[in-house]
Amino acid sequence: QVRLVESGGGLVQTGGSLRLSCVTSGRTFVGHAMAWFRQAPGKEREFVSTISWRGYTTYYADSVKGRFTISRDNARNTVYLQMNSLKPEDTAVYYCALRDGSTDSVVAGVIDYWGQGTQVTVSS
Repeated sequence: QVRLVESGGGLVQTGGSLRLSCVTSGRTFVGHAMAWFRQAPGKEREFVSTISWRGYTTYYADSVKGRFTISRDNARNTVYLQMNSLKPEDTAVYYCALRDGSTDSVVAGVIDYWGQGTQVTVSS
């Protein structure tokens, strides 16, 4: 059984930073893409960022470009999302996702496994 467990969410003031982590367990994947999505209250889940297996390819939503950075440590089966200059509109539940395929397919909305989510709240 594949598990994705996020951590690092919390309450932060506008302009602050948080670092989310997501650890994958239960099965060994090679060559897969990892991603972060988010869902704000009353809104649909939206793509935030994705990273390829070796980290050579990354994509970001326009709303987070220049503020968020995705990275991964394959030896630790962990993907990170460094979030800087946070805004109230970044408030959402953030979900880690795994795609046993390319980052292009992630951007197209194809995901194989989801985490349970971690709450990020940015106060104004």
